[in-house]
Amino acid sequence: MARRPLPRILTSGSAQIARSRELARTAADSATDVLHPLITISRGLRKLAATARGRWAATPKERRGPTLFFVAAGVLGVALIPYGPLIALITVMAAAAWAGRVREPVRTGPDEAESARLSALYEALVPYFRADGDPSPLYSHGGDWSRALTRHSFDAEGRLSSLRLSYPPYFTDSEPAARERIERLLHAKSGRGREYRFRWDEEGNQLDLDVLPPLSTAIGAQTFVASPGEAVLGFTDADAEPRTMPVTAGGETVQAPPVLWRTGPRSHEPHLLVLGGPGSGTTTLLRSLALQALRHGDVLIVEGGDTDAYACFSGRPGVVAVERGLDGALASLDWAARETERRLIEANRARQAGAPLPEDVRRPLWILVDRPGALGDTAAADGRTDPREHLRVPLRHGRAAQVTVVVAEQPEAAAALGEAVHTHTRARVLLGPATGEQVAAVLGEAPPTTPPADVPPGRGYARLGAGPVLRVQVPATPDPFDETAPKERRRAVLDLLPPRPDTVEALPAETGDTAPPVPAAAPAAPDRQVSAVPAEG
Repeated sequence: MARRPLPRILTSGSAQIARSRELARTAADSATDVLHPLITISRGLRKLAATARGRWAATPKERRGPTLFFVAAGVLGVALIPYGPLIALITVMAAAAWAGRVREPVRTGPDEAESARLSALYEALVPYFRADGDPSPLYSHGGDWSRALTRHSFDAEGRLSSLRLSYPPYFTDSEPAARERIERLLHAKSGRGREYRFRWDEEGNQLDLDVLPPLSTAIGAQTFVASPGEAVLGFTDADAEPRTMPVTAGGETVQAPPVLWRTGPRSHEPHLLVLGGPGSGTTTLLRSLALQALRHGDVLIVEGGDTDAYACFSGRPGVVAVERGLDGALASLDWAARETERRLIEANRARQAGAPLPEDVRRPLWILVDRPGALGDTAAADGRTDPREHLRVPLRHGRAAQVTVVVAEQPEAAAALGEAVHTHTRARVLLGPATGEQVAAVLGEAPPTTPPADVPPGRGYARLGAGPVLRVQVPATPDPFDETAPKERRRAVLDLLPPRPDTVEALPAETGDTAPPVPAAAPAAPDRQVSAVPAEG
C-alpha cells in the first residue's frame, strides 16, 4: 500500500511555529522585565492584605470595635492633613515593594548531595563505634546520622570543611591506635589532597575535624618585631598562637602568628635541632636565624655540606667566622668551647664580686652548625677528632654563658649526632615531607594534623620543649647570590646583612656571575680574646 504524504501544514509549518513560540517567549520575558515593579508591588499588597486579615482574625471580638475606631481616626487624620493621602500612598507602595521583593532562600540544612556524603560517612563509622550489647546504639546501619554528626559545613566544591561527631563513651579514645584508625577513615572519606586537624574531647565524647588552609609562603626575610632573646622560627596557624606581629607579605602588611623561640639564661630550651632532607629549607632557617642573631650578638657558622650557602656572611661585622672545611671547623668549634668556658669563669667572678657581668659575656654568641655529619665522616676517615665532640661544652653550659647552639642535619643522620645534641636540644623543628610516625619520633609527639599533600620549602612542624606540635612555615631567606631565587627576596636578605667595610653591596649581574662582591680592602675577622683555659673534666 502506498504511503500518503503528510499534510503540508505539518511539514512546512513546523519552523514557522517554532519561530512564533520563540517570539512569544521573548515578548513575555520583555513584558515581565517592564512590568517587574508592578508585579513586585502587587505581590507586596497581597502579602500586606493577608497579614492584615490574619491580625484582624487574631484580634479578640471585644477589642475589634476600639481597634476599628482608632484605624478610622487615623485614616481621617491622614486625609485632613496637607499632602496626607499622597504621603500615605507613597508609604503603602514602599511597604508593598519591600514586602514583595524576591528573597534568597535560606538553607536550613544540607542538600541532597551533602546528606548523601554525611550518610556514607556515618555508615563507614558504624563498625568502629558500635559494640554488641548496646541497647541504644548511637551508630547503627541505616540509623539517623543527624544524631551523631551534630555540626558540619561544606565548601564551594561540596566537600566537608568542618565536622563535629559524637561517639559512644565506651570507645577507647585514650589509645593512639584507635584514634589513628578513626582519623585515617575520616581523612579518606572527606577527601584527600587537603590537610586536616583533629581535636578530641574525651570529656564530652566528641571529635572535631577542620580543614586547614595552607600556610602562607609569601613572608620573606625582614626585620621582625621581636625583643632581644627572641627568634622567629616561622609562622603558624592563627588559632595556634595568641600573639601576632606585623609582617610584609606580597607587598602588603598583615598580622601573622609567629613561632617564637626564646633563648638566653631564662630560656627552657636554649638550643635548637633542625632536621630535614635536601631542599626542605633547613639552610633557609639557619640563614634566617643568623640574620636575626646579628642584630644583638655574634655568629659562628660551620657548614659541612660544602655548598657555600653562607658565603654572604663572610667578613660581616659580628660574624666570627664562616668555616666550610674540616680544619677550620675543628679550630672554630674548639674556640667556641673555650669561649664558653671563659664566659662561665668571668660570670662566676663577677657574681662573687657583686659586679655586673662584663659586656663580652652579656653579648650573645650563636653557633650555627649545618650538616655536621659530613664533617664527622671526613674526620673519621682522616683519624681526627669528630667536630661534634666540641659541641658538648657549649650545649651543656651555653645557657649560663649566653651561648646558643643550632644544629641542622638530615633525618637519616640524626642518630649519629651524639647524646649531647639529643639531650640538650629540646627545641626541635622538622621540615619537609614526613609521616605522623616520623614527626612523633623527632618531636616526641604526633602532630594533630594529617600530612600535607604539597610541601613547599620551609614547611614542617615545630615543638618547643613540652609545648604543642605546631605547623610552621619558615620565612623565605634565599642566598643573595643565588640567581634562581626571586630578586626582591635576595635584595631583602642583602639589606638585612651588616655592611662590609669599604664594600658596595650589589646583586650578581644577569650575565651569570654568581660570585659575591669583592671588598676593596679585605676586612679582618673580629678579634676575640680566648683564654687558654683547660677543659673541665
